Formats: sequence, C-alpha cells, structure tokens
Amino acid sequence: MFKTLITETIAEDITNGISEEVSRNIDVGVIQRFLQELPEKALQLGIRVLFAILFLTIGIQVIRIIRKILKKSLFHANADKGVVQFLDSFVKDSLYVVLIFMIANSFGLDATSVVAVLGSAGVAIGLAIQGSLSNLAGGVIILLVKPFRVGDYIIEDNKKNEGTVTEIQIFYTKLTTPDEKVIVLPNGTLANTSITNVTATYKRRLDVKVGISYTADLLKAKEVLYKIVKNDASTLQDQEITVVVEELGESAVILVARIWVKNEEFLAAKGRLNEFVKLRFDEAGIEIPYPQMDVHVRT
Repeated sequence: MFKTLITETIAEDITNGISEEVSRNIDVGVIQRFLQELPEKALQLGIRVLFAILFLTIGIQVIRIIRKILKKSLFHANADKGVVQFLDSFVKDSLYVVLIFMIANSFGLDATSVVAVLGSAGVAIGLAIQGSLSNLAGGVIILLVKPFRVGDYIIEDNKKNEGTVTEIQIFYTKLTTPDEKVIVLPNGTLANTSITNVTATYKRRLDVKVGISYTADLLKAKEVLYKIVKNDASTLQDQEITVVVEELGESAVILVARIWVKNEEFLAAKGRLNEFVKLRFDEAGIEIPYPQMDVHVRT
C-alpha cells in the first residue's frame, strides 16, 4: 500500500509538471503571436484614426456649408433673425451628433445598439436632461409667441437681468448690457417668467425727477424744469410734456418731468438732463436738498 501511495504521488507530480510546462508554452505562444500581430494592428488602428480625422475635417466643412445655405435661404425668405439663429443652432447640434455617431461606427461601435441602450434608459436620461428639454421647448415657445426679437431691449423680471437680445439659440438666449457684458439666460426661464420688452415700440417715456427744498419757489422750479426738458434735442415735441409734484418727501418736494424720447436715445438723454437740471437749478438759486432732519428742543 505504501508503494502504491508513492507511485500515485510521483505520477501526480509528473502530471502537474507537464501541465505547468504546457501552460507556460501556451502563454509564450500567445505573447509571441500578440507581438507578431502588434505592428499590423497598430497600422490598422493608425489608418482608422487618420481616416476618422479626415472624415471629421470633411464633415465639419460640410456642416458649415449646410449652415450657410440654410442661413441664406432663411434670410431670402425674410425670416426673423431669432428664427434663423435658433434653426442654425438646432441644425448644427443635430449634424454634429450624426457626425460623431458615424465616426464611432467606423471604430466598430454599433449605432443600433447605442440607440437601443438609450431607448431602454430613456426614463433616466429624460430626468437627467429635463432642464435641457425645458430650454428647448422654451426656445420654441419664444419663436412662436415672439415676446421679443433679436435687437430688443428686455428686462427679465425674475432676477432683473436686462440687456439687448443678441442671440436666440436652441437652449439659451444671450443679452448684451449697456456696459458690454454678456448675460446668458436659459430659454426655459424666459418662457416661464414675465418679461418687460422696453423697445417694443419706437419711443420710451423718460421721467426726470428732482427734489427741491420746502422753502424754494415751487412755481419757478416747475417753470425751469419745464424749459430744460422742452428744449432738449431728444424730446419728442409731438408728445405730451408734463411737470408735476410727485411726492412731498421727508426732506424735499419731489418734482418729476415726463417726456418721450426715442428708445436709442433714452440713456444719453437721461444723463444729460440730470446734469442740466443741477446746473440750471444752481443758476436759478433753487436749492436741491440732501436728506436732513429738523430737531426742535422744548424747555
């Protein structure tokens, strides 16, 4: 029995040694085959990459040409500038997605499988991009309802952002402020909040306010203020001009002159008239008081 155990042990060792030798030979063969095939595979991959870069470059140029043709067609059709920008942005994004899928397909990625995966994960993806979808829907609503157009000066009443509309893109609208800052607002926000379109008409009312002392000559102050706004170059003479007492404040009598000016002249006229009011009131001896308090002491 002891001899049998020794015999079995020796046989098992021999078998294990043969197995290890065979495995070692197989591993060496796989590595050698991999090293032999590596240059060919690297060459094939390099060719694919070069073709992908070439295809990408050509695709970008084709997309630019399509966008130019689209823009020219829309401009010849007298389409609104905002519509042109929105459609251009939509077509650009869509074509780039198609281009990326085509390049990925050349590397063996099955577009059908990707679409199937996206479809099965539709709920999760929908929740993830619901903000973008809301902005897309908001852009469509803006183009259909047209609360503003490119070139209009608007005030977004929620956060009080304001500026001139320069672009209406697929997801966002860009505003440029008078001091040349760019504000980017989501279309979903603009579609779901109140908006003040300052330039919806060609004219805009300008209120020039000034406070005078309670001891000043009220009628003289009104006359001086009326002459200032009446004689300004920006004042539309065919529109009503009024000068009234708006408020009896704590430290001053508040006068307001209401005139109408063209939209593009509003800011310049406002600054100029405020300066003239100060100079003319000083010349006329009309006091413009600062906040003050009279204290009466009783004994």
